[in-house]
Amino acid sequence: MEYNIVPMDRSHIEQIAALERECFSTPWSEAMLTEVLFDSQASFIVAEAEDGGVLGYAGLQVVLDEGYIDNIAVEPNARRHGVADELLDVFCRFGEANLAFLTLEVRASNAPAIALYRKHGFEEAGRRKNYYTKPAEDAIIMTRYFQRIGTEHA
Repeated sequence: MEYNIVPMDRSHIEQIAALERECFSTPWSEAMLTEVLFDSQASFIVAEAEDGGVLGYAGLQVVLDEGYIDNIAVEPNARRHGVADELLDVFCRFGEANLAFLTLEVRASNAPAIALYRKHGFEEAGRRKNYYTKPAEDAIIMTRYFQRIGTEHA
């Protein structure tokens, strides 16, 4: 499967909103996605097919040296082709150079996502009871800490 990882722009919003509706019980709207285009603390990236179609996307919010991954979503037909893995890898490489840690929440029942996050060095850091609705479910908080050069203590 051929695709490029590119920054999200206006041309992706409609497709990403449709993907949100397909993947999440409380999806982001087109207005919310458009708003993050102008947020200097946000970075949203897209796995874009050769025809311009959105195969997947991921969002990151950064405050100081802390990173929070908002969503990672992949079209059902593009799953199991490394798309989510590559999107997450982009943020992990950014984190290694710039952040103290990356964190996210994932549904406790989402075993494929949990396995992906573990593969990238994320560990369970806590649980939020009944965090998700439709259906009600706990969120597992997963975090990956980075050892930043020049910040270690002797």
